[in-house]
Amino acid sequence: MTTTSATKKPGGARIAVQRFGTFLSGMIMPNIAAFIAWGFITMLFIPAGFFGADSPFGAAWHWAPVAEILGGGGDAAVINWPGAMTALTATEDGTTYQGYVGLVSVMITYLLPLLIANTGGRIVYGARGGVVATIAVMGVIVGTNIPMFLGAMIMGPLAAWITKQMDKLWDGKIRPGFEMLVNNFSAGILGMVLAIVGFFAFGPVFLGISTVLGSIVAFLVQFNLLPVLSIIVEPAKVLFLNNAINHGVFTPLGVEQVADTGKSILFLIEANPGPGLGLLLAFTFFGVGAAKASAPGAIVIQFLGGIHEIYFPYALAKPMTILALIAGGASGVATNMIFQGGLLFPAAPGSIIAVTAAAAGGGVANVLVVLLSVVVAAVVTFLVAGVILRASRKRDQEAEGDSFAAAIDQTAANKGKESSTLGALRTRAGGTTGAGTTEAADRDVDGALGGLGGAVATKQLNNIVFACDAGMGSSAMGASVLRNKIKKAGIDGITVTNQAIANLDGSADLVITQNQLTDRAKAQSPDSVHVSVDNFMNSPKYDEVVEMVRAQHDAK
Repeated sequence: MTTTSATKKPGGARIAVQRFGTFLSGMIMPNIAAFIAWGFITMLFIPAGFFGADSPFGAAWHWAPVAEILGGGGDAAVINWPGAMTALTATEDGTTYQGYVGLVSVMITYLLPLLIANTGGRIVYGARGGVVATIAVMGVIVGTNIPMFLGAMIMGPLAAWITKQMDKLWDGKIRPGFEMLVNNFSAGILGMVLAIVGFFAFGPVFLGISTVLGSIVAFLVQFNLLPVLSIIVEPAKVLFLNNAINHGVFTPLGVEQVADTGKSILFLIEANPGPGLGLLLAFTFFGVGAAKASAPGAIVIQFLGGIHEIYFPYALAKPMTILALIAGGASGVATNMIFQGGLLFPAAPGSIIAVTAAAAGGGVANVLVVLLSVVVAAVVTFLVAGVILRASRKRDQEAEGDSFAAAIDQTAANKGKESSTLGALRTRAGGTTGAGTTEAADRDVDGALGGLGGAVATKQLNNIVFACDAGMGSSAMGASVLRNKIKKAGIDGITVTNQAIANLDGSADLVITQNQLTDRAKAQSPDSVHVSVDNFMNSPKYDEVVEMVRAQHDAK
């Protein structure tokens, strides 16, 4: 039932950057909802927002005094809303008054960086690391006068790592009954020290780094060079290096740019769905074989669902089309740069729905510019890719065979793991596998369910967890598939959830992971039964899990 094949362990600079990008996205992605909430509040209640004093829809849309209270800046003496936080506010002519602080500035200054710091700390050292990381980053935040996202992404994990090393010093040496006292005071004292160090030492350093990065962006904008970034971004996306670029640089700088100008073009450099749409359309009309047949379905997943990885195998099947992606991406960036288009918050995932929602706060004109940038990027990519595909169409038809399947395998190798999206794409392409892989519906690191024998037979399976890197995307789809199968089988009392591998706490009876991640999952939850699959979307092992659970319940 189970076949295994030798696989090379990933290595090299590309994998190192991927892992770094995964770590960064692990801090940002769980908190995207907070970014979206802040973006909507900004979109609605700042003076230029929907309900602000300078609403793009006219004075009739001004929601006074709510906009002045929530957006900030309203005169407390005039509005007289009791209990709300106020601060000394200066007008353009230099006079001061007590103005409402509101939600916008507080969320971007404190809430978002602290959430990032806490998440980063938890990744490194659990809840204890998250607490110390939050304390430490508070010192960095107060020690600077700009939103300190970069500081949170560095200081947070660093503080958690220091906490972890500190605890090792007296691990097993604390007298019984004093554990809570030592743990609480050591974390509190360390947090205090790191907050002070963050204020006086790290704060100025991070402020300098942010200033340099901001100056680079300003230089690119001033000399109309932002489109040049597509030369880096588009190939990086195909190689799964986009997280390191997008979440490590564009998102922090973009949020700061929103605070200054109300919107940011940086959110659209990587997230624009136009290049992927154009490439898939080109394969739909000018491709051959499996790539042509599967491209229309991939368009729905990429353009509406925002899962960009679906088009990466198409680019790898015909590497010259990466030039089309670069041309399309640069054209989209240029369109936004010329007509001043931008988003108010990150569009994650990069769906046209998310992009439109993030652009809405800038008014109708901004939405039209952003949509135009998507259309331009798609058209340019389509035209360039169409020329490339048409030029080699006859040769591609003669060589059609395993090339597209091999490209899917190469995409999985670039990512460092298989995903449900690629698995579904492989199925639509005819179920073939590329060279170097064993022909099988699924491979398991240590064996399939049948190979687990006694472990499964003796352990009651009530809590099933799908685990992946972030615990948000492919594992959520897999959990949904298995949950539906168990429901259709009429089995009650079974919990099926999804988590990040780092959050596994040993409570799961059965953990399902993609095979490249199983060893990490076993180390995190050693007492659970572990099952490995090639992809989360359509694994035949789900039927075996359902039958195993049914047999256990029938035996009760």
